[in-house]
Amino acid sequence: MFIAELPLAVVPVFINAGAALLPAILGALASVLALVLKPKLLYQAICKRPWVPLVALVLGGVIFFAVGQFTKPPAASVGKSRETSGVGNTDWSKVALEIIRQEGRSRTAPSIPLTQPPIVAQGTPPALVASDGLPVIYRMNAQRSGFAGGTAPRNLVPLWEYTEPSTMYLSSPVVHGNAVYGASCFIDPPATIGAIFKLDATTGQLLWQQDVRIPETQEGFTGFFSSPAITADGKSLIIGQGLHLDVGAELICLDTETGAIRWLVKTPIHIESSPAIEGDIVVVGAGSVEIGPDKKPQGDPAGRGHPGYVFAVRISDGKELWRYQVNDPESSPAIKDGIAYIGSGVNGNAVLALRIAPEEELAAKGLDRLVWRTETPFPAVGAVTLTDDLVLIGCGKGDFVFSAPDPEGVVMALDQKTGEVRWKTPLPDTVLASIAVKDGKAIIPVRNGEVMALDAKSGKVLWRQEKLEDRISGNSPILSGPAFSDGAIFAVSSNGYLAVIDPSNGAIVEKHYLNAPDRPGELGLCSSSPFVARGTLFIGTETGGLRAYTSGANP
Repeated sequence: MFIAELPLAVVPVFINAGAALLPAILGALASVLALVLKPKLLYQAICKRPWVPLVALVLGGVIFFAVGQFTKPPAASVGKSRETSGVGNTDWSKVALEIIRQEGRSRTAPSIPLTQPPIVAQGTPPALVASDGLPVIYRMNAQRSGFAGGTAPRNLVPLWEYTEPSTMYLSSPVVHGNAVYGASCFIDPPATIGAIFKLDATTGQLLWQQDVRIPETQEGFTGFFSSPAITADGKSLIIGQGLHLDVGAELICLDTETGAIRWLVKTPIHIESSPAIEGDIVVVGAGSVEIGPDKKPQGDPAGRGHPGYVFAVRISDGKELWRYQVNDPESSPAIKDGIAYIGSGVNGNAVLALRIAPEEELAAKGLDRLVWRTETPFPAVGAVTLTDDLVLIGCGKGDFVFSAPDPEGVVMALDQKTGEVRWKTPLPDTVLASIAVKDGKAIIPVRNGEVMALDAKSGKVLWRQEKLEDRISGNSPILSGPAFSDGAIFAVSSNGYLAVIDPSNGAIVEKHYLNAPDRPGELGLCSSSPFVARGTLFIGTETGGLRAYTSGANP
């Protein structure tokens, strides 16, 4: 919420021009007062718009002097008019209008606030990440490896840190070229505020930040959980908007060079799903809002009664191509050869394969949108992983906030063509994040705090961290997907510990605390997944900003 969004106060209108502007002036002061009553929001507003306090002071002065002039008694001397008194010759309407014009100019200025310079690099800067002509999606690719090539960093040391006051980074960063793209979330209950940004991968310098979705009204984005995807040509960033209780969210496309909004596609609900791209089509899920013990979508005018749907948009012009109803598709889809695979969450319990072609193309070929649908024993909210001819997905009873009283989970492998279950491996708790696959090994993040390895072809358990002392942080849940690079696995616990894990046996060889030392993660929402590119690891945190780590000297 920004100052310009707050409603103007309603006050009587006086007869002269200066007094006629008092409603707007008092309304602006009311907006400032509203911010004062929400100190976190005020702090962020001042950081993003330093002219706000100055405008408030000037308006205060205008009100003080204007009210004095409007309420003073008539002059005693008949021969001394207001125009010649030396006190009443200020045209307050011009003053107020100039303030409004200044505010209008500030609204059209680029939104590029550098809130905090990056920390001095202690390690080796990353090399340029070469583009292979493919889009970069959540966890890099459909194998969800979170690995863009190069040497895996070891003996991690901080390279830089980018942060804004009281802001969380729940979304996972992606790297394309020599830039890092991310999204943020500032919570001021019941509202959330979000921003999308681009950083220099070498220094952490802010290149642009977009937090305004409607320039005319300065209406901003809500918080982000969805992670960005970059098109194959590197020119467009696409991301979903909203947290779980948000409604009226949008799928957003930005120009990667400038941060300018290319298009917005509105939904009646929210998009926590991260987009998948093939060619000129992006596919994503719009999830439902379940409230109450029955976890049913609530029926109210704001859209909470909507069960959810999967939809596709043409990237070049932002035209929505189709919608297909799927209950609570919070899962992040993966696309291969024109087929999108996505999980159905609460009230759905399934995995679906959907053709992504436009309606008219399917009609011409006599094809249905649905290729197959396979039931799962629990809500399937994790990201879909594709490996060889298999679809991998985790599911279970718990969610991102609450563990089930009787926790249980499963990883399933389905045939990509038919949806037939190839194998199913039971787990001690649910899998909420992405499964990373590399060299035939599937790395599983489990809500009970374990990281496990399965054989991707058979589902056989290769190793697990069964003992509490062998895990990243005891039974602190793993809410983010691991990165699986050459020779190392990188995983994060919800309370803010990053671990480097030996992929041969699951042993933790390094561990680092991510959250700010003076602000430990109170909510346990370290859900951002690490991204490894050219010897550097990028990760968002709950209280420690978005960070980059690189290799340090051998101990």
